[in-house]
Amino acid sequence: MLHSLTAALNHAVMERATLWLNHVLGGEPVATQRLAPHAGRSIRVRFDGWPALLPALPPVVFRVTPAGLLEWCADEAGAGEADLNVAVDASNPALAFAQALSGERPKVEVSGDAAFASDLNWLVDNLRWDYEDDLARVVGPAPARELARLASGAAAGLRALVRAVGPRGSAAGGPGHP
Repeated sequence: MLHSLTAALNHAVMERATLWLNHVLGGEPVATQRLAPHAGRSIRVRFDGWPALLPALPPVVFRVTPAGLLEWCADEAGAGEADLNVAVDASNPALAFAQALSGERPKVEVSGDAAFASDLNWLVDNLRWDYEDDLARVVGPAPARELARLASGAAAGLRALVRAVGPRGSAAGGPGHP
C-alpha cells in the first residue's frame, strides 16, 4: 500500500516538475534555442548516496523535444544508456538544500556528449525563473512586486544564516571558530 502511494506521488511530482521546467525554459527563447539542436537526446539524472531512510526518488530521465523543451521518460529510466548522465551527490539532502539557498551548486559528475553537456551547463548558469512575473498574473503587478521583495529579503536572510552556520553545523564565532 505504502509503495503504491509513494509511486503515485513520485509520478505526480515528476509530472509537475517537468511542467515547471518547461515553463521556465519556455520563458527564455534562447534556452529552447540551445536545447532544440539536441532533440531526441536524453538526460539521466542519478542521485548518488540518497539516504535509505527517505522515500526513494523516482527515475529521472528526460528527452529533449524538437521544440527545445523536456519530456519526462518514466518508462525509460532503466533502459539503455542516456546521451548525458548527471550524477548528483545526494548523500545529505539537507546540506544540499542549504547550499542551494546560499547559491552553491551541489557536487555533480557529468558524462556523455560534450556539446550537450556544455549547453546544459549554460542553462544551469543562466536560466532563472521569473517568479515575480508569474505571481503578477495571479495577484497583479504591485502586490507581486511587494511579495517578491519580501521573498528576496527572506532568501537573503536564509543565505546569511546558512553561511553563518556552515556545513559543520556550528555558528561562526562559536567554539572552535575565531
